[in-house]
Amino acid sequence: MIYTNPLIYIEIHDSEIPWVKIFTHTQHKEFSQCSREEKEIIWECLDIIEKKMLTYFKADKINIASFGNMMPRVHWHIMARFENDSYFPEPMWGVKQREGLVLTAPLEPFIEELKVELTSRFAAS
Repeated sequence: MIYTNPLIYIEIHDSEIPWVKIFTHTQHKEFSQCSREEKEIIWECLDIIEKKMLTYFKADKINIASFGNMMPRVHWHIMARFENDSYFPEPMWGVKQREGLVLTAPLEPFIEELKVELTSRFAAS
């Protein structure tokens, strides 16, 4: 668990690329069913995570997705993509293109920085 508050929680997805997921505690099936407060914090977290992934990992692209076909509840995937990751330019659920990526920046400091930023940002709310 990277972060939690009464509305959402954020966790890391086990993957070769930096991949974070945001969930609502309330199990809404669709984003339109979320409260205004849930929607606002999701968008703010998406923005924070994307910017941090771009600056920390120097990602070539950030993918943000919300499908919910296998898990029919509101959740978002935020993935730092690299031209040399295993699936690029395919989605991470697509056809593997090559052998895996070795990150040039370690994941653990990113997670700790993200925890600090989210906790400080939403402590003042």
